[in-house]
Amino acid sequence: MEQFRNIGVIGRMGSVKVVETLRQLKQYLVANNYQVILEEDTASILPGHGQQVASKRLLGEICDLVIVVGGDGSILGAARELAKSKIPLLGVNRGRLGFLTDISPSDLEERLSKVLKGEYIVEHRFLLDGHVERNGKPLGFGTALNDVVLHPGKSTRMIAFDLFIDGHFVYSQRSDGLIVATPTGSTAYSLSAGGPIMHPKLDAIVLVPMFPHTLSSRPIVVDGRSEIKLVIGETNEAYPQVSFDGQMNIACAPGDIIRISKKPFKIRLIHPTDHNFYATCRDKLGWASNTTAS
Repeated sequence: MEQFRNIGVIGRMGSVKVVETLRQLKQYLVANNYQVILEEDTASILPGHGQQVASKRLLGEICDLVIVVGGDGSILGAARELAKSKIPLLGVNRGRLGFLTDISPSDLEERLSKVLKGEYIVEHRFLLDGHVERNGKPLGFGTALNDVVLHPGKSTRMIAFDLFIDGHFVYSQRSDGLIVATPTGSTAYSLSAGGPIMHPKLDAIVLVPMFPHTLSSRPIVVDGRSEIKLVIGETNEAYPQVSFDGQMNIACAPGDIIRISKKPFKIRLIHPTDHNFYATCRDKLGWASNTTAS
């Protein structure tokens, strides 16, 4: 197991509870002789912290581990910035669901102590890259850990688009858009739209139509190496958007082309040794507990 000495810390902005946990975390790490490097925005909400400060990108170059305090959205933002550096991420949950941030503030020091001693498991999660083209020229680019979503933005009109997978025409569709999700994102927006839950170890991508104008349109699961192309219909009156993890948007126009494929770099998520995907689903999604007699 890796030895962690230089530990980066990122916290979600705008939450008093996050600040409380950040102070507790910093105090614990400093007391145990770890080098703490605060992400620059995080440092701004911890006046008098006395620690080194760095940008997210620099954290990936100088740290052995980055701890993210917040919700799953905080992990998503950190993952996009740090994927290329291959630095492991550990999440402390101060959000709502917490599929990716599975250490609770109530037992932070106990569980963190075990992780820092080498008692942890590692998950590798892939991301998606999305490129938007207009008239054969690049218009915009984004990366997503959860999903790339074509949606109408503020418009209430349906979007007409063509779907191609690995160069093969699949269908033309009129709908509110399409969710292209990784296994990580299968428990997020994709799940709300009726998509399947996929185990994080799967090398697969799911395409989930949003309110399609046909009852026969269903989610499709494809190989994770697939190249997905969306062509926005020339006759569209709406100007849709492409979002990446719901945190970045690119405005599109009729005729634009969106290309989506797996990113060459994966992120590494650190979990305590008792982490279990199915137990997380049971807890976060309210699945029934075992009813069989012991």
